Amino acid sequence: NSTCSCLLVQNTEVSCVFMESCILPCSFQSGADPVIIWTQETAGNLLVHVFYSNKDQLGFQNQNFRNRTSLFKDQISRGNASLQLTGVEVQDQGRYRLISYPHAASTSSFLAAPVSKVNMEQVGNRIICSSEGIYPEPDLTWSTRPPSNLNLQNQTSIQQTEQQLYNISSSLILSDSETDLIYICTISTHSNSRRVTLFKTSNVSDSETTISCPDSITSITGFSLTWRFNHSQIILNQSRADISYTVSEEWRQQVKGVSESGSLMLQDLSSHHEGIYSCEVSDAEETLITNTFLRREKSQGEAALS
Repeated sequence: NSTCSCLLVQNTEVSCVFMESCILPCSFQSGADPVIIWTQETAGNLLVHVFYSNKDQLGFQNQNFRNRTSLFKDQISRGNASLQLTGVEVQDQGRYRLISYPHAASTSSFLAAPVSKVNMEQVGNRIICSSEGIYPEPDLTWSTRPPSNLNLQNQTSIQQTEQQLYNISSSLILSDSETDLIYICTISTHSNSRRVTLFKTSNVSDSETTISCPDSITSITGFSLTWRFNHSQIILNQSRADISYTVSEEWRQQVKGVSESGSLMLQDLSSHHEGIYSCEVSDAEETLITNTFLRREKSQGEAALS
């Protein structure tokens, strides 16, 4: 039997994303008949993948890794012993060892299910901030702009799913004394963080009007845009990759257009369209939300008929 010496540096750390593919890297000096054995040390030296006699020996593989591992066979002769693991789960994180007689090397796999979206909604005098499917356990913090000395009264709950991911939700009571505050909720792990900002509610009134997004946004290029009515009904969507936007069927008559800064231009409004219009602008790290209350004022003709 020939031997191969792995050139992987000891204690290499690899970050993996939940349910995606992950590569544990290793290069070595291969002989004519290399032996490659990957084990998961932290789970009791489970056999992850075995390769010798120029083929996979999957009869030895632990069932936790069945149909989820592969080597780059066309590159083994060039010294690549890296392992690809698909459908990464929470139980996959830990220390892995490559054994290629008589040498060995190890690597650590750390799982991350990043904070992908933070939701915020206002219900009466409370705002609720939440996110789902996160790993490891996230932190949630509230802040205001401008900074306030108020004691932000909030209740936060964290639940773990069957897949060992975390859902987090926090409810904050709005201040009666400081009505001009902008509220910011940040959810973070060691791998990333996202925040959502709720701007104060303003009022507009007309049968044809333009409702603005956050003042800090001058162009929505590179952002995704969503307009909602009364926090739930979607008026239109525009993804970060698309220039055009998609208007829902119920709002095609009312939506006149969208400006470069994301402002919503409306027309043919009636009393049925009174309510809260929410602009959500998001990039990779942040979501900005502006709520505007639209009150439809009756024209003189409408007033005479009523």
